[in-house]
Amino acid sequence: MKETINLGIIGLGGRGESLLEYVILDEADVNVVGVCDLYEDRARKGFDLVKEKKGNEPLKTLDYHDILDIPGLDCVFVTSSWETHIQIAIDAMKKGIRPGVEVGAAYSIQQLWDLVRTSEETGVPCMMLENCCYGREEMMLMHMIRNGQFGEIVHCEGGYRHDLREEVGFGRENRHYRNANYMNRNCENYPTHELGPICQMLGINHGNRLLKLTSTASCSRGLNAYLTGEKGPEYDQASYPFAQGDVVNTVITCAHGQTISLTLDTTLPRYYSRGLVVQGTKAMYCEDNNSIFMDGVHSEMDGFYWKKFWGNAEEFRKDWESPTWKQFLEDGVRGGHGGMDYLVDRAFFDSVKNECDPPIDVYDMATWMCISVLSEESIALGGAPVYIPDFTNGKWIETR
Repeated sequence: MKETINLGIIGLGGRGESLLEYVILDEADVNVVGVCDLYEDRARKGFDLVKEKKGNEPLKTLDYHDILDIPGLDCVFVTSSWETHIQIAIDAMKKGIRPGVEVGAAYSIQQLWDLVRTSEETGVPCMMLENCCYGREEMMLMHMIRNGQFGEIVHCEGGYRHDLREEVGFGRENRHYRNANYMNRNCENYPTHELGPICQMLGINHGNRLLKLTSTASCSRGLNAYLTGEKGPEYDQASYPFAQGDVVNTVITCAHGQTISLTLDTTLPRYYSRGLVVQGTKAMYCEDNNSIFMDGVHSEMDGFYWKKFWGNAEEFRKDWESPTWKQFLEDGVRGGHGGMDYLVDRAFFDSVKNECDPPIDVYDMATWMCISVLSEESIALGGAPVYIPDFTNGKWIETR
């Protein structure tokens, strides 16, 4: 076991800078030896944060290949734009360096196969840093499911329902990659926040697999209306024909018959929600009203007056809080997104230190990311079913 690890961070926009400042630099066993961004001011900000909080002067560069050439580098955080994630991860693994990759979309099935085969051929693990798998509610539900409280899971729902009109609409000014994606792609462009926890609940790649999907998209009106109001009708993108539909619905079928419904909803006015719904033969959970309906505890009549039970999921914490979160609450919750960022990053650091497989591996990463590509294809084909590759090449049949 390594006592300390040497880390480079590639990509210092909002996400990379936040993780560096509020998680990575607080870890005594992590040495930040290199920082990189395409923009000098962002790279300089990262350099200054490391020097201020850790006291050392990391390599600062605008070319990520320089980070991968640092002697003794153990791992990298890939927090750059979506379209660069997979190639950087591949290049890192070829150098014997473990990548921890932030969430995002994929752009082709071929690049995902390249990712998987590179990890297999080099023997270097790759982990997706899907923080929502470490959410308090998600981990409590996992604990309940593994202990039989939901019976057999039959159907799940989830979504990325987040008003991103400002982030996308001001993407050019703020140098944010989402703007170009919304201009050019129509797909479920950010599937893993909701899909990652659901796949873990359904044992995907561990005795079950995603089999096929269908996807449909609404028209695109939200960004045009927003930009017309914010920047005026003469602004060039106020009337731009954005490719990305305002609401995208994707239905996935699993090998054992379970279904998953995903919704992307980011360019209309709305509240934030990941819209998690879990339905089993013994219980149902709904995120939006934070409630659990238990067969034998609640009755059919309760269902007609369910509003009075909204929020009752909190009552299950005393018996079903996940062990990870029990310890986290005792130690003191820290890191962004309510603590999820710390837990997922810590899991990555521990896998590097212990030289073991990460909890979210390259097969999970490829399976979850491919939804963006395949939904794009299904939408273009008028909602036709599209089959999902088995990136494990049959390993899913035996629970790993």
